Order: sequence, then structure tokens, then C-alpha cells
Amino acid sequence: MKILVVKFGGTSVGNLERIENASKRVIQKLKEGYRVVVVSSAMSGETDRLINLAKQVDPMPPERELDMLISTGEQQAIALFAMTLQKLGVPSVSLCGWQVPVLTDDVHTKARVKRIVVQKLKNLLEEGYTPVVAGFQGVTESGEITTLGRGGSDLSAVALAYALGADCEIYTDVEGVFTADPRIVPNSKKIPVISYEEMLEMASLGAKVMQARSIEFAMKHRVRIHVRSSFSDSDGTWIVPEEEVMEKSVVRAITLDRNESRITVVRVPDRPGIAYSIFKALGDAHIVVDMIVQNVSHQGYTDMSFTVNRSETSKAEQIVKKVAQEIGAQEVVRDDRIAKVSVVGIGMRSSYGTAAKMFEVLYKNGINIMAISTSEIKISCLIEDKYGELALRELHSAFIEEGEEVKVVNES
Repeated sequence: MKILVVKFGGTSVGNLERIENASKRVIQKLKEGYRVVVVSSAMSGETDRLINLAKQVDPMPPERELDMLISTGEQQAIALFAMTLQKLGVPSVSLCGWQVPVLTDDVHTKARVKRIVVQKLKNLLEEGYTPVVAGFQGVTESGEITTLGRGGSDLSAVALAYALGADCEIYTDVEGVFTADPRIVPNSKKIPVISYEEMLEMASLGAKVMQARSIEFAMKHRVRIHVRSSFSDSDGTWIVPEEEVMEKSVVRAITLDRNESRITVVRVPDRPGIAYSIFKALGDAHIVVDMIVQNVSHQGYTDMSFTVNRSETSKAEQIVKKVAQEIGAQEVVRDDRIAKVSVVGIGMRSSYGTAAKMFEVLYKNGINIMAISTSEIKISCLIEDKYGELALRELHSAFIEEGEEVKVVNES
């Protein structure tokens, strides 16, 4: 069988009209000779509505019960999707994550996929059905319902594509991956082909087109992904191995992440084991830490800052305050008024001058840098949130619109 996994985001299934539009796209793929497995997100806004309900009960709701609640959003969408396909003459059946099953670890709200049993899906495809699978959902070996983190339907689709030996199409409300957020930078350009490495950095640095963990999974298992619009027939962006990318720009894209907070532990005793105490406690709580900065020691004390996702800031703050008391730190300070702006490109591996040019652009616009983080293919700067959009536009203008002045070493 020639199998294709197609995933529709929340905007693409936001109402009954859009579900019918998505269903017609599935029918077109069937006419092209594919056996199709559909993965659907919840209808747009539904997951946020459910989370808000939970937080009205408890600002930090029990994660097991939160998973039980928010997983129902996808269940509504897949039932309506399967009904629509049947109305249009396509035999279809909806399946929750536990019915596939998508087996995960037992970390609620951001579970990791361990394995997928696809025999049931293969049987349905052989029998002429088009399965509609709930994205975002999983189940533990003991039968507990889990979810895969925000944007987890992307991971569901990529993991299913790998398990079925299929390509993967991600349908969203934009026409692909752009050089910057087109809502902030109108002159941003669609990228026809991008490497896993670049897309992973972009996703982890605030680009909202794909979930970072889904790209990590695709890169590990070499699943080809086509990101395209539900509302246009034009080609989107292919996410592929680096060797398939012909044009290796020094800077491929600029990203802005306004969804992080900074936590600072003030006047920490400067002795071995202190950093371990703080970050071991956060790791045990499954909290992902991003940028870490420690000041130079002064009179036996130092300050230590790090960033975490805004959704986990309250939890992280509580944990760090407890550790701070144990280690004798003065206080813990939280700052939500930050943003992270980044430049990304695989060409940076063999280039020079990128950092200097980025810092020059920020300097000329009066933007102070609070922290810097780098990898082979990205440079990130922590800045005040009020300058986030300005920084994004100015860096895009300097690196993308005006052309690259950075020179590539050993270029043939």
C-alpha cells in the first residue's frame, strides 16, 4: 500500500465548514492512489478553553486529571471528521490514541512516545477505511491517558508516518515555513526546502509552525514532512535531511519567542553542587530549562538566571524557592517581560561575522542584550519583550531582505 499520513491543525478543523474542506483534501489524496491516515488536532481554541476551565478549579491542576480533560478536544474533532468523510461517501472510523494504541511513558502533559502498534490501522486500510486518529493523545502501558505537549498532534502524525513507512503532510493555516513570522514581518519569504536541523532550531526558538519534538523525531527516523496550507493548493515547505537542501544560506530565518520567563536566584553561595541542586530539582519535575547565565562570583556569592517556558514558570518558581531556602540563597526573582530573538542557518557552521552583525543591529536600535546562547547553527539573544518585534523586523531586514554580507569560509 502507498500510505500517506495527513495532519490537520486546529485552525484547519475550526468549524464544520473547515472540517468538510479538510475532508475534500483527503478525498483528493485517495483519488491520487494513496491510502490515507488522518491525524486531527482539537478544533481551534478548544484546548485553551479546557485548560482555562481546569485553572478555574485549581491554578495548578493535577496533571493526570488535566490530561483526562484536555484529551477530549481531539475526540470531538475526530468524530466530526469521520462523520463528514462518511457523509461524502468515504468509509471512515475515528480512533483515540488509546485505541491505536500510541504507547507513551507516564509523564503527564508532555509524554514521550515509546512505540505505536499499527496493525489495527493497517487492517482498516486494507478493508478500505480511512482512519481518523486523535493527535496529541497517548496511553501508558497501564492504561492511563496521556498527552504529548502543546502541538503534540504534529508528533502523533510524524510517529505514525514512521511506524507505517509513510510520508507526512502537515496542513496548517499558513503556506509553509517562512523566514520570519509573516504576521510581524510582511516581507518574510516562504522557504521551499529546509533541513531537519534548521527546522528543529526554529521550532525550539519560537516558530509555531511545527512542534520541536516532532522535528526531533522526524530527524532521528528520517521522516519527510511537507508543511502546507489547508486553504491553498500551492506547494508548501519540505522538511528533509540536510543533504537534500541545495541552498545552504548562512541565515535561513529569524525567530522570536515571547513565551519564556526568566527566573533569577539572587546571592547564591558560590560553591560546588549548588547548580546541581537547583537543576536536579527542576529535572525531576520534568521542566525544560533553556538559557542559563551565572554571574562572576563576588565575596563568595553569585547570581544565577535561567529561562523556562511560560506555562511552567509558576511550577518552576515554587521548586526553586524551596531549593533556594535549602542552599541559603537570598531570594528568587521572576521576570515575564522578556523575549528571545534568534538567527538560524546551517551555513553558519562555516561562516564568520554572523554574531557581530546581529549584535550591531541590536545596538543600532538601542536594544540591550541580557543573555546570549549559541550552537553551530543559531545565535539567540535574550532581550526586553517590548523590543521583540522591532528586533525581529530589523534582523530580518539585515540578514534576509538586504542579502547576506557574512562570508562563507572554504566555499567552492
